[in-house]
Amino acid sequence: MSKEIITLDNIDVTFHQKKRTIEAVKDVTIHIEQGDIYGIVGYSGAGKSTLVRVINLLQVPTAGRICINDDVIFEGSKVTLNAAQLRSKRREIGMIFQHFNLMAQMTAAENVAFALKHSGLSKEEKKAKVEKLLDLVGLADRAENYPAQLSGGQKQRVAIARALANDPKILISDESTSALDPKTTKQILALLQELNEKLGLTIVMITHEMQIVKDICNRVAVMQDGRLIEEGSVLEIFTHPKEPLTQDFIKTATGIDEALVKIYQQDIVKHLPEDSLLVQFKYAGSATDTAIINDLYKTYQVSANILYGNIEILDHTPVGEMVLILSGHQEQLREALTAVTTANVEVTILKGDY
Repeated sequence: MSKEIITLDNIDVTFHQKKRTIEAVKDVTIHIEQGDIYGIVGYSGAGKSTLVRVINLLQVPTAGRICINDDVIFEGSKVTLNAAQLRSKRREIGMIFQHFNLMAQMTAAENVAFALKHSGLSKEEKKAKVEKLLDLVGLADRAENYPAQLSGGQKQRVAIARALANDPKILISDESTSALDPKTTKQILALLQELNEKLGLTIVMITHEMQIVKDICNRVAVMQDGRLIEEGSVLEIFTHPKEPLTQDFIKTATGIDEALVKIYQQDIVKHLPEDSLLVQFKYAGSATDTAIINDLYKTYQVSANILYGNIEILDHTPVGEMVLILSGHQEQLREALTAVTTANVEVTILKGDY
């Protein structure tokens, strides 16, 4: 059974500025298990970065309870650790950021070594550890390079190595791929996934991109205006999003909105024949194993013209989406769609009389 490593209960963060009161986080409860890659997604100002800074008390909440790896570090309205205990607890939590935060006058190796300043290791032990960490992130040959001599992806790898210097159990990624191009982003996400598997590292990803959540996370929380509006496994959230904001995020991540704009511009859709329907199928898990389209014609004499199709793996489960024109006699169309629904495929009629 998995163990909870981060417990945030009823977290409030309120700021007072002159005559204004800002409720940045309102009554948020999140439980993260060891080994999770947990995404917290929302637009700017949603409160996600403020919430995550609560995990290591870089932001002290106004109210709530925080438990990190079995230790209660905040309860009610008070930090329960003294300064030395808090420093020790923070060493269990690494952080990486959008802009890398490397020191320009230090080499890659020196940037990583800086995090070991208070580690108690000997000079030789520090050197060996830095070499091991740079090797772990694929930068063994760049140890003596300065940040100005590194690409954005390489800088982020140095930042990841530095964040891992004190053997943290938790890694917080605050928009860490936002400044990177798509190819480099995929490489950094693959590295984080590898570290999660190899080191058993629990990763908390803050992002405004559901695509990143889709690529790497196993659980996701959606925030809006300081509140948690939806939370669950990536599979649950992507296949059955409840809140309008979540639905918008997912449409952008899957590309279906963009595809539908083009589909509706096609002549065959503009002038849809009377015996035809424009439909959208969504399916997950074992439903993707069935030859649904083939069976429609064989059993019901309903032909299918596929206009868009996409299948991907979310948290080890195949998930698919398809837009197609189905043609046949009305009774056969009805029977065919009933059979498709029975096979655990979600059906939406986009155009046509049914």
